[in-house]
Amino acid sequence: MAERDNTTETKSPFAIKKISWDGLKITLKLFRYILPYKGYFIAGMLFLILSTATSLAFPKLIGSIIEVMEGKSTYTINQVTGLLFIVLILQAIFSFFRIYLFTIVSERSMLNIRTDVFSRIITLPVTYLEQKRVGELTSRITSDVSQLQGLLSFTIAELFRQVATLIVGIAILFYTSWKLTLFMLATFPILVLASVFFGRHMRRLSKKAQDELAAANVVAEETLQSVNVVKAFTNEHLEVSRYTTILNRVVTLSLYAARFRGGFASLIILALFGGIVGVVWFGAGLVQNGEMNLADLFTFIFYTTFIGASISGMGDLYAQINKTVGASERLFEILEEPAEISPEESKDTPAAIIKGDVSYQNVHFSYPSRQDLPILRGISFDIKAGEKIALVGYSGAGKSTIIQLLLRFYNYQSGQIRIDGKPLTDYGISEIRKNIAVVPQEVMLFGGTIFENIVYGKPSATPEEVYDAARRAHALEFIDTFPEKMETIVGERGIKLSGGQRQRIAIARAILKDPKILILDEATSSLDAESEKYVQIALDELMKNRTTIVIAHRLATIRKVDQIYVIREGQIAEAGTHQQLSLIDNGLYASLIKLQFEASESLT
Repeated sequence: MAERDNTTETKSPFAIKKISWDGLKITLKLFRYILPYKGYFIAGMLFLILSTATSLAFPKLIGSIIEVMEGKSTYTINQVTGLLFIVLILQAIFSFFRIYLFTIVSERSMLNIRTDVFSRIITLPVTYLEQKRVGELTSRITSDVSQLQGLLSFTIAELFRQVATLIVGIAILFYTSWKLTLFMLATFPILVLASVFFGRHMRRLSKKAQDELAAANVVAEETLQSVNVVKAFTNEHLEVSRYTTILNRVVTLSLYAARFRGGFASLIILALFGGIVGVVWFGAGLVQNGEMNLADLFTFIFYTTFIGASISGMGDLYAQINKTVGASERLFEILEEPAEISPEESKDTPAAIIKGDVSYQNVHFSYPSRQDLPILRGISFDIKAGEKIALVGYSGAGKSTIIQLLLRFYNYQSGQIRIDGKPLTDYGISEIRKNIAVVPQEVMLFGGTIFENIVYGKPSATPEEVYDAARRAHALEFIDTFPEKMETIVGERGIKLSGGQRQRIAIARAILKDPKILILDEATSSLDAESEKYVQIALDELMKNRTTIVIAHRLATIRKVDQIYVIREGQIAEAGTHQQLSLIDNGLYASLIKLQFEASESLT
């Protein structure tokens, strides 16, 4: 089972991270995704302005009703009430179109962002992907993009509404009574400071809770992926304990945040309503002195409530913007990584026309993360088109690395690999990979149907070509026994099929691809005798007239190849046919044969 890293941050939850200017600049890049839908966005902003204006008209109309009651208005109570209902209906209509239009912008923009991020991830080099966990990358596409969606569909509208309410509301209040406005503003610093303090600390608490939930998700994902191992070791209790331990930390953080929110809400209620009481007290004195009328006082109180609510919401908005900035930085970290190919190139680039000659010339290689540890130390060999060679040796000798270099998963440091006499790097990545098919030891099938897994080798293939590939791979022998035949769902990673069946599906996929170069990476090492027989027959069909490189531990499967290269510590220790190498006294190949023979004898 993969080693887990369930550690969480040890920093105090009260650590404050301010929004950086660089972070904001990165966030502003997101607006390029809005440009194709700028018409919808502008219309949404127009309806946002109209809905904000109608909401700001509401306190004024309430004050007008008071004027009617005092007999100081030329309008009747029915006229003012009717106008109030018209404003409410207009506000409802404006709000509907504002929400709908911003949703169009956010959904379509997020579609483009998710597509771009996924496209970039899938086209990044293997060296980058090996440094990241799958759960981390998928969370970028899901949770991080969802943060941005909230910015477009809610945060921008709320920010504009609250700022407009604050500015216009205070302007109206100054016009109504500058004395009362100055008195009211003197009570607001408490709200402002409390809101900023709350927003910053809730962001930290929310991030810590999200990190803990992510850790819980990693445990759940890896446990389910390795469920057979879990059950075999009867460690269900261990996994449940691991999962609940993290969830308990989430609950502890959530309860702490709840206490924090509760205290903040109490403070806001005290400050807001205390301020309103103070405004009523001061305003009542102004009314008694004849400096303002009762209608203006009611209007003032309503606008004060609107402004207080806007200020109290600034903390939440600050936290949301902070989250959005963080999500933007993580997304653009991926989008700005250089891709090895583009999706269009992988689709439209035709396979290079080659015969299949392969030559390794003094190739040296170390993995980028371990430059001080050479894996290949001057590998040289030649394969003629149509020949079959085998690479054998102890685990870690460098056999799989030789193949990974041919597929250009990594770039070698020195030496040269040539295809048909031409340097490998002179071919496009897609050009060369379309000429290579791999049948691995652990076949990776997608969770769809058998047909979908075979046609993956050639997406443009006809059903007849798919059936022919399955027949040549001797896969129809078991496919036809299923009720749904080719439409049988194989399950996640092909779990519903046996090892031999998965291998034959992989062979059918390779046959359909019709490559010039075939790589068999220990394709029969984990099969029982009967499955191996069928798979070997299918492999014999697949290897016809193709340059074939076989990596094998079971030496009995490579007796018919044209040449065997024995790899030891990144170098070719021996080379020859099975018969030649078997006769070398104290040779490495002869020692491997002897070890396997003794192992098989001990099992009988």
